[in-house]
Amino acid sequence: MSRVALVTGGSRGIGAAISKSLKDAGYTVAANYAGNDDAARSFTEETGIKTYKWSVADYDACKAGVEQVESELGPIDVLVNNAGITRDAPFHKMTPQQWKEVIDTNLTGVFNMTHPVWPGMRERKFGRIVIISSINGQKGQFAQVNYAASKAGDLGIVKSLAQEGARAGITANAVCPGYIGTDMVMAVPEKVRESIIAQIPAGRLGEPEEIARCVTFLVSDDAGFINGSTISANGGQFFV
Repeated sequence: MSRVALVTGGSRGIGAAISKSLKDAGYTVAANYAGNDDAARSFTEETGIKTYKWSVADYDACKAGVEQVESELGPIDVLVNNAGITRDAPFHKMTPQQWKEVIDTNLTGVFNMTHPVWPGMRERKFGRIVIISSINGQKGQFAQVNYAASKAGDLGIVKSLAQEGARAGITANAVCPGYIGTDMVMAVPEKVRESIIAQIPAGRLGEPEEIARCVTFLVSDDAGFINGSTISANGGQFFV
């Protein structure tokens, strides 16, 4: 019986690439999404991967969503916390609502999703947690105090979960993508995109599939001794 993997924000962008990669690797995949029903429907029709709708910012919804996935597909062995949002503004113009929305989704959302699956992983003595953080959680970014704080906090979660889960056969790791050629990035004006690429030593944007391959390795048996670590996939743009 194949292991069950749940990917939040798993029907679009990097999340969609992760969901597809895990399915290709033999996992039974569930893809969570928050709002775009049409995109989720198209994703399921294209891939055969089931989609489930709830907000990761809502703990009760996450708990109910996990229970639904497990009742339909089986115990969740792999959780990829990929869902994330931005509400960019220079700090002096940032509103409390912009701060709260990003923290609730990108940081508290990781707690909300991981907490319900953690007891089962401990009981079964196996689990894989991967959090998609960001290069901007490592180095900061203008007009992203909220986003950078949330993504830096995710790295603290990984390091702590790794220490708590190791003896129970659970690993927790992070991937910090640099600038990836998702629809969101490709939608920015060409001159802005060119200025971004100019800062990347590799001379190009990353591909969602490159992040997906990192995740697929981290959740595999081959990566069982990798715990509390961060893979920086950014084309040489930033080193920790």
